Amino acid sequence: MSKQIQAIRGMNDCLPQDTVKWQWVEAALRDTVGSFGYQEIRTPIVEMTGLFKRAIGEVTDIVEKEMYTFEDRNGDSLTLRPEGTASTVRAGNQHGLLYNQEQRLWYMGPMFRHERPQKGRYRQFHQFGVEVYGLGSADADAEVLMMSAQLWKRLGIEDQVRLEINTLGSSDERAAYRDALVAFLEQHKAQLDEDSQRRMYSNPLRVLDSKDQGVQALLADAPALMDYLGEESKQHFSVLCELLDAAGIEYRVNPRLVRGLDYYNHTVFEWITESLGSQGTVLAGGRYDGLVGQLGGKDTPAVGFASGIERLVLLLDTLGKFDALPSGVDCYVCAMGQGTLSSAMALSQQLRSEAGLKVMTHCGGGNFKKQMKRADKSGALVALIIGEDELQQGVVTVKPLRTEGEQAQVSRDELAATLLNLIKA
Repeated sequence: MSKQIQAIRGMNDCLPQDTVKWQWVEAALRDTVGSFGYQEIRTPIVEMTGLFKRAIGEVTDIVEKEMYTFEDRNGDSLTLRPEGTASTVRAGNQHGLLYNQEQRLWYMGPMFRHERPQKGRYRQFHQFGVEVYGLGSADADAEVLMMSAQLWKRLGIEDQVRLEINTLGSSDERAAYRDALVAFLEQHKAQLDEDSQRRMYSNPLRVLDSKDQGVQALLADAPALMDYLGEESKQHFSVLCELLDAAGIEYRVNPRLVRGLDYYNHTVFEWITESLGSQGTVLAGGRYDGLVGQLGGKDTPAVGFASGIERLVLLLDTLGKFDALPSGVDCYVCAMGQGTLSSAMALSQQLRSEAGLKVMTHCGGGNFKKQMKRADKSGALVALIIGEDELQQGVVTVKPLRTEGEQAQVSRDELAATLLNLIKA
C-alpha cells in the first residue's frame, strides 16, 4: 500500500462540520460591510515579489523570513500574498481606481506566511479586510472603527473585545521620532533582549511593543512619540477621539501601540480579546497615506483594517456562539416501498424550487430504521416520509425531528405552506 499524502504543515482542511461556522462568520462580515456601502474587490493570490518588498519593507520579518517566494518558468520572482493591502493598492493603481477618487472596498481570501503554526495562526490563513482610499480626514478613520464595532455586535461578542488606538504622526514626524528612539536604544543596548537588538535599526518602533518585561521597564524612560507630533497630527487624532466618544465607542489610548508594517502613519488601532490567550489581537489596522505613491501611483490617503478569519472562528467557538447554528437542512425525504422513490425525488425538487426549502433526499435504499437514522444525522428539522400508503392517498407524513410537535399526514397541496410555517416557528 502506498503512503498516504498529508496536507502541508500549517495549511489545514476545513471539514463540513466547520464550514458551516465559516459560512456564518463570512455572511456576518459581508452583511456588515454591505450596510456601510462598501464594495468587494478580488485580487490574485500570486503577485510579483517586488510588490511586497516595496509595500511591507525589506527588513520586516514578513519579507525576510515568512514569504512563500519562488521563480516561475519565465524567471520572474513571484510570491504568494502574505497580506491584502498591497495587492489592493496594486489593483487600484493598475485599473485607475484611486487618483482623485473615493473608494470604499473590502476583500476576503487566503494569505500565506511561512511561520511556526500555532493556535489561531497558520501558514495558509484567511483574512478579511477593508480599505478606504481618497479620504484623508479623521472621519474615515472613525468610520472603519465604527464598522468593526458593528461587526462585534453582529457576531454577539462586543463584550469580549476592547479597542486600543494610537497615532504615529506623519511620515516625517515618525522618522524624527525613529532617530530619537534609536539614539535612546543605543545607550541601553546591553539591556535589550536579542529580538529588540535585531530590530533596533531595521524596525525600531516594533521594540515599543516588545513582550519582554525588562525591555518594557526600560522603555518607561524612552522618548514619547507624542512629543514629536505637530499640531496637524495632534488635531487629526483629537478629532478621531471626539468622533468615537460621540458614537459611544470605548477605547484606550496606548502610546506603545505600533503596527508591524512599515507603511502606517497617523492612526493605528487594535481590537484585543482576553479569551484567546497570547493570540489576543482579532482585528487591526490604521492609516497608510504614503503607500499608494510608494507603489507607483499618485499620492492618495488611505485607511483600513484586516482580521484573521481563523482567529474569529476560534474566538466564537471558544465562546460557544456556534452552539445554536442551524444544520443547513430543512427537510430529509425518505421513500419506502414500491414506486415511492421517483415520487420522493420529484417532491424534493418541487419543495426546493417552489418553496425555497433546503431538502436532502435519502439515496441508497434501506429499511425505515436506517433512513430515519440518516435523517436525524443530517440535522434536518423535519423528516418527510413517503410510503406506499402515502403515495396512494396523495399525502406525506411529516415527522418533526428537533421539536416537540406530533407526527402528522399532510396533503401534497398543503405541504409547502405547512412546512414553511413549521420551520419558521
